[in-house]
Amino acid sequence: MAVLELVNISKHFGAIQAVSDVSLSLERGEVVGLMGDNGAGKSTLVKMMAGNFRPSHGTIRLDGAELVMHRPVEARQHGIEIVYQDLALCDNLTAAANVFLGREIRRGIGPLRILDYKAMYRRAGEIFRELKSETPPRNLVRQMSGGQRQAVAIARTMLSEAKIVLMDEPTAAISVRQVAEVLNLIRELRDRGIAVVLISHRMPDVFTVADRVIVMRRGRKVADKPIAASSPEEVTGLITGAIEQV
Repeated sequence: MAVLELVNISKHFGAIQAVSDVSLSLERGEVVGLMGDNGAGKSTLVKMMAGNFRPSHGTIRLDGAELVMHRPVEARQHGIEIVYQDLALCDNLTAAANVFLGREIRRGIGPLRILDYKAMYRRAGEIFRELKSETPPRNLVRQMSGGQRQAVAIARTMLSEAKIVLMDEPTAAISVRQVAEVLNLIRELRDRGIAVVLISHRMPDVFTVADRVIVMRRGRKVADKPIAASSPEEVTGLITGAIEQV
């Protein structure tokens, strides 16, 4: 059974039809590349999965049961996490503090409870090791590379036992070495049985790490096929409209 299914999902904003009649499914431990030009509907589709938008039409199912979400916190409660392109990190805080932001560990009794920094450093370090990342839990985020920042954002998703992680352009504007780090982080999530949706304009990244590619154009899904059965040339044709649909 698929962990997540979208059935005939559509979304309009007034007269603007952002997503039209899209169906797709995600399996556990699967990486799906979501590609398309600007305005193709990728972000709107992912924001419906993340609880930011309610579909105008269609059904979302999680583990076979219909899922209706009104707020992003409800998606998180169901194991759906999103890592936005800007990462939403606090540069003046440590990596561990960012991982636990809003979910801090405290010790003590009643009103005398205080933040347990030692426990947060320890748990954050464990998560970074699980991700095979060398990110130091005690270092400030502003001192970190793009790859380490991505590790912090991904580590945050693992606190809630995520089933699905949605990633918006995680390799944009970082170096080649840091891109390799982020792709390894995605593989670690996959190996833990977590489904990953990777929104990306970078064809090499999708063809390196994804199991399947979904292409959108003008709000519609025009391709959904295994990476092994496609090619960068075909995907480019689908994105531009040179190829109508496959």
